[in-house]
Amino acid sequence: MAFIESVTLDVADPTAARQFYTAAFGLDTQLRLRPSEAPTTGFRGFSLSLTVAQPATVSGLIGAAVDAGATPLKPAAKSFWGYGGVVQAPDGTICKIATSAKKDSGPATRQIDELVLLLGVADVAASKRFYVDRGLPVAKSFGRKYVEFATGESPVKLALYGRRALAKDVGVPPEGTGSHRLSFGGAAGPFTDPDGFGWEAASDSR
Repeated sequence: MAFIESVTLDVADPTAARQFYTAAFGLDTQLRLRPSEAPTTGFRGFSLSLTVAQPATVSGLIGAAVDAGATPLKPAAKSFWGYGGVVQAPDGTICKIATSAKKDSGPATRQIDELVLLLGVADVAASKRFYVDRGLPVAKSFGRKYVEFATGESPVKLALYGRRALAKDVGVPPEGTGSHRLSFGGAAGPFTDPDGFGWEAASDSR
């Protein structure tokens, strides 16, 4: 079973970004930040999905993110799948906070149950084959629409979604060029996938 040790965001100001992710979501060790001003425009092709236990926690985290400087993209609302909303961090990273629950079962908390990195890819089936060939077993798969990999106790889960479908889900146009400003660290690396997402050897990502 593959293990994703880290996710690194390339940001213009790592100190400011660290302050944001800590204040908004309480994320610390799950994300690594390094300075970069690599050119990038529009949708960067991925989102961070924070899964929580109930709607009150969704609303609380979205409120904390906006207070810390995030831009709302989709207000928190009920959907067929549960309850969720989307914000964009000051560094440009898109974050979706969601729960499958439609009713609260207790007071709001700041606990994040899962951090899932969703990659928006040109061809889900081709990217699925690419990752399977590099040792990432499939946990869930819905044809050419969505794939989730089994990554054990990794601090970050990995899933694939069609680029246009992901952009629609988070409320932005699908067009974008330049750097993803994102890389992974794990035993599977180093390599670059078909959509330009880079993986580093775990020892190189520290």
